[in-house]
Amino acid sequence: MDFDLDDDQILTRQTVREFAEKEIRPNVRKMDAAGKFPRDLFRKLGEMGFLGVFFPPEYDGAGLSVVDYAIIIEEISRVDGSIGLGVAAHNSLCSNHIFMFGNEEQRQRYLRPLARGDFIGAWSLTEPTAGSDAGGTRSRAVKDGDHFVVNGSKTFTTHGAVGDVCVIFAVTDPSKGKHGISAFAIEKGTPGFRPGKIEDKLGMRASETAEVLMQDCRLHKSQMLGKEGEGFVNALQILDGGRIGIAALGLGMAQGAYETALAYAKQREQFGKPIASFQAVQNMLADMAMDVEASRWLTYRCAWMKQNGLSVTKASAMAKLRASETAVRTADRSVQILGGYGYTKDFPAEKFYRDAKLCTIGEGTSEIQRLVIARQVLGES
Repeated sequence: MDFDLDDDQILTRQTVREFAEKEIRPNVRKMDAAGKFPRDLFRKLGEMGFLGVFFPPEYDGAGLSVVDYAIIIEEISRVDGSIGLGVAAHNSLCSNHIFMFGNEEQRQRYLRPLARGDFIGAWSLTEPTAGSDAGGTRSRAVKDGDHFVVNGSKTFTTHGAVGDVCVIFAVTDPSKGKHGISAFAIEKGTPGFRPGKIEDKLGMRASETAEVLMQDCRLHKSQMLGKEGEGFVNALQILDGGRIGIAALGLGMAQGAYETALAYAKQREQFGKPIASFQAVQNMLADMAMDVEASRWLTYRCAWMKQNGLSVTKASAMAKLRASETAVRTADRSVQILGGYGYTKDFPAEKFYRDAKLCTIGEGTSEIQRLVIARQVLGES
């Protein structure tokens, strides 16, 4: 068993870390305060190959491994979780759905500009009445000759307003339940398709989250992704892999929060000595370090499994659950160690605290992850 990264993966980590420190860290506070999607930064991310990480060069992708992808998301999120979230949603949800289930024409049309950063991708599954029960989708796509007329609304869509292409899910055959849901690719500017409310969020404020509205939106049958009626099943397959990205996102934020607390504890003095010399602080740092390492190896193992074609349903749920809850605990302890300063925006601890919570909600809540794991353990479908 080899737990070491190879030379190329070490170089990938160094490259991403240098980029994040130079291009992201100086602007974290400004982007968070503005609460707007940083399009110029994403163009640079595209130029670096970070928006088409595991897609082959024929689609202008970087052709890297899933482990490389986890490294990239971790290193970006170590500096700013909102940017890590945007990169993860762009790669593993929208772009990956098109790559896995789109035909060659759709891949050529969408993947190339997505990988370059010319297009920003959105993936819209959740509805106001269909969250954890995503199979309860109510958006309808009614066939009309060679077209489908789509009506409905989606919510909590990353890049819902800024996205240039959006993968949406709608019921094409109500009689078949979850097997009557199909996926479509919609381009920005399509008549009847528009963003709704942009959410004013607790954290992840530089990652845009918006409603997506469809009113008599006519889509040609060529815009369907995959087979009719298999959209929901395909969505679950996408989420299996997408949870690796959220695990890496939580891992990166946990690492960032831990580093913030560790550095502060070494230099902050009370009672004539650094607070790192106090056992209570040492215990918190020890727990943080242990949790981060456990999350890292669950995440990397899952990424390796995905890269090698193994089933990751249980592994991705475990990695996502552990890393996301680690991010929340570590951010909480980071604020505690920094004390009053941890509650101010002069230090990054409070932002990690606000950002981390999303990881326990997005792409399947912690409760859903436990349900997935239990069903896998019990041998249930």
